[in-house]
Amino acid sequence: MEKAIALDGATKRFGELTAVDGLSLEIGRGATVALLGANGAGKTTTVAMLMGLLEPDAGRVTVAGRAPRQAVVEGRIAAMLQDSGLMPGVTAAELVGLGRRMYPAPLPVEEALELAGLRDQARRRVDRMSGGQVQRLKFALVAVAGADTMLLDEPTRALDVQGRREFWSAMRNCAAAGRTIVFATHYLDEVEENAERVVVLARGRVVADGPPARIREAGGRAVVRFRLPAGQALPTLPGEVAREHGWATVRSATPDEVVRRLVASGVDWSDLRVSPPSLDDSFLALTGSPTTTGTAPQTTPGTAAPVPTPTTAPEEAQVR
Repeated sequence: MEKAIALDGATKRFGELTAVDGLSLEIGRGATVALLGANGAGKTTTVAMLMGLLEPDAGRVTVAGRAPRQAVVEGRIAAMLQDSGLMPGVTAAELVGLGRRMYPAPLPVEEALELAGLRDQARRRVDRMSGGQVQRLKFALVAVAGADTMLLDEPTRALDVQGRREFWSAMRNCAAAGRTIVFATHYLDEVEENAERVVVLARGRVVADGPPARIREAGGRAVVRFRLPAGQALPTLPGEVAREHGWATVRSATPDEVVRRLVASGVDWSDLRVSPPSLDDSFLALTGSPTTTGTAPQTTPGTAAPVPTPTTAPEEAQVR
């Protein structure tokens, strides 16, 4: 596998705070990878090291086999950062044209604006754009580089639903062309729909790494629901059981065993439904966060939590 990105024991500290803690990670060329983690998990610091904006205090970081700054100079990598500012008083096309001159093999300005969904705003001044349009313009400045690897830090933060849909359509086109895409996001639906691999970070360490479906299984519990007549007793089932409005709900790590016991019990159940864990639940379980801005538990540096083989179907199954 040709490596687009490699981190080997990368560590970055800010005073007493360790933002990235012995991070080891390899990403092959042409992959689409999501970096997932609560605020403070180390995502933005990792992206900054990959761009050569920060030097690791320990360990090694390479992009296409080169030091990050050299990869930037050669146009091998481009990034859309959260806090980057834009030059006011110029049009979108003028700014993208300026960015184009900084790369050895750039795309045409018109193509970059088309990819970003800004073709009709090419002559609009930057300081008169909406928040969503500014976010798209930042992506156009990445796209125009024609880089092999694209780093996107919260790329759809200011976009509405339609804008997010159009943005990821463009990303899929880039991925189909063989580009490596690494993105950090808080939108878990974007991870499910667009990433082939998810790396979950907590306190600057990898706590899980695998396809979205397996990450979903790693920390969450499946949900088994079925109708039950009033007054009907339940057998002993493995998991957390609740009854409400004629429904019984069992949250369990072993949904197959729940169904087996239910069938064997002779209980007069109906409308059985089995749903896999959600990525949201798994994310919270893996990071220990009550919300996406919470804190994460300690783990062994440089190691990832085991990701088990799924035991439930990827879509809800219904049996009557």
